[in-house]
Amino acid sequence: MAHLRITDLRGTDSAHRYAIPRAAASFASATDAAARIIADVRARGIDAVREITARFDRVEIDRFRVPQAAIDRAWAEASDDVRGAISLAIERVTAGHRAQLPTSVTTELATGALVHQRYLPVRRVGLYAPGGLAAYASSVIMNVIPAQVAGVTSIAVVSPPNAETGLPADAVLAACAALGVTEVYGMGGAQAIAALAYGLPDAGDGTPLEAVDVITGPGNVFVAAAKNLVRADVGIDAVAGPTEIMIVADAHANPRFVAADLLSQAEHDPNAASVLVTDSAELAESVQAELAQLLPRTAHAERAGIALEAPQSGIVLVDTIDDAVVIANRYGAEHLEIHTERAADVAATVTNAGAVFVGEWSPVSLGDYCAGSNHVLPTSGTSRFTSGLSALTFLRPVQFIEYTRDALAVVSTRAVHFAEAEGLPAHGEAVSARFA
Repeated sequence: MAHLRITDLRGTDSAHRYAIPRAAASFASATDAAARIIADVRARGIDAVREITARFDRVEIDRFRVPQAAIDRAWAEASDDVRGAISLAIERVTAGHRAQLPTSVTTELATGALVHQRYLPVRRVGLYAPGGLAAYASSVIMNVIPAQVAGVTSIAVVSPPNAETGLPADAVLAACAALGVTEVYGMGGAQAIAALAYGLPDAGDGTPLEAVDVITGPGNVFVAAAKNLVRADVGIDAVAGPTEIMIVADAHANPRFVAADLLSQAEHDPNAASVLVTDSAELAESVQAELAQLLPRTAHAERAGIALEAPQSGIVLVDTIDDAVVIANRYGAEHLEIHTERAADVAATVTNAGAVFVGEWSPVSLGDYCAGSNHVLPTSGTSRFTSGLSALTFLRPVQFIEYTRDALAVVSTRAVHFAEAEGLPAHGEAVSARFA
């Protein structure tokens, strides 16, 4: 039976300094392995991808591009319940991401002096849908929709192949079908990231896999390491670490809800972090009791139990909810839930989190599927300087500068003086030449 470690900060001022430990990831060794794979794929192309896939995924594949018939069949054979869930998620996530689109603006600084701010989509993206411990059809939705909403016209999805069929999971293919994605590859790991970043002259069916401009999507530590290595050549969303949830709760919280939400993230991975910060010792005790009942009955009890007992998980006792929010803002959780009285007021004081789930009826798992938000979020405290996946990930703000002769004449002398002050006289001469 997993028992969450308890850290008692009551009666101290330690809340302002306390740092919750995070899972130790073997990122250095993963980086070395990913670098070798990337170099191999760049040197030998499809032959390297075949050999690496056989070694790690235990499947021999000749053709990595998934036939359209297999994509169509996955949707046709999906149950009504699965099709309904995918359709609802698509509807809500699309609406949520359309609201993110920025508006192009023109600023008139003076008569004839215009600066246009426009947002241009990248041309081609590669989107990674994880496999391994679970098959993430939801990640297809969360990656494809913001790209489509942004106006990306060329989308390739990669997802690890099933050992029996050599194809990605049926649910992944069904989600691709529902979204109209036709370019899908049964390919995972660092080799898939290398193929997306640098392309393959032949994907196994005589057609090339064209290199992309941006790669997004979560994956294991090798995928994260590979994304980090290729980011000098392509854009990426983030280098993701293990998933994490923090719950700020008071005595009004429902201990069953809190325990269920902590467990929902722990089932992802033994390195997942599940943290409760509360000013109620009674709630902490009740949550422990609920976990003792829920854990043995969950499908992935072994790995969830490891995560719950690991140093990155636990319960932190504080004097006040204000102290809890201080810790939450220092920690910067991927997922932050607020289970308190006046939860919206408490949430308004949060300054650092990947996504904030307000009130006991807004569980993280809702955001994983059909809340209308995106579940690809910053981990490991990186929310202090970055945000989750959105339509903006696939847009580039570009300025268009448009001046008339008279508008340039008004500022030409200032520009020349600036150039001379910087020791770059040719800059000034490029302006004055127009009035010689």
